[in-house]
Amino acid sequence: MKLYVGNLPFSFSSEDLEQLFGRHGTVESASVITDRDTGRSRGFGFVEMPDDEGRAAIEQLDGADAGGRKLTVNEARPRTERSGGGGGGRRDGGSRW
Repeated sequence: MKLYVGNLPFSFSSEDLEQLFGRHGTVESASVITDRDTGRSRGFGFVEMPDDEGRAAIEQLDGADAGGRKLTVNEARPRTERSGGGGGGRRDGGSRW
């Protein structure tokens, strides 16, 4: 099960996230998402755990205090396709070359 963890303290590392969730079960992976340009935390991350342990971690940690911030923990939803920008093609259908 993949969990979304929001409202993380900006000082939290992936290792901190793994330690926090490790108290509630087996952590398969833990990663804090960082800004591509600055390398700073974006204040959220993802944790993968076995299903039963993941559900227990949601129960225990959603709304819990971490570094003075109230965590948001829930099952991660699949990424949706974002519209607009970044396609690189021309909107009028013409060739770039």
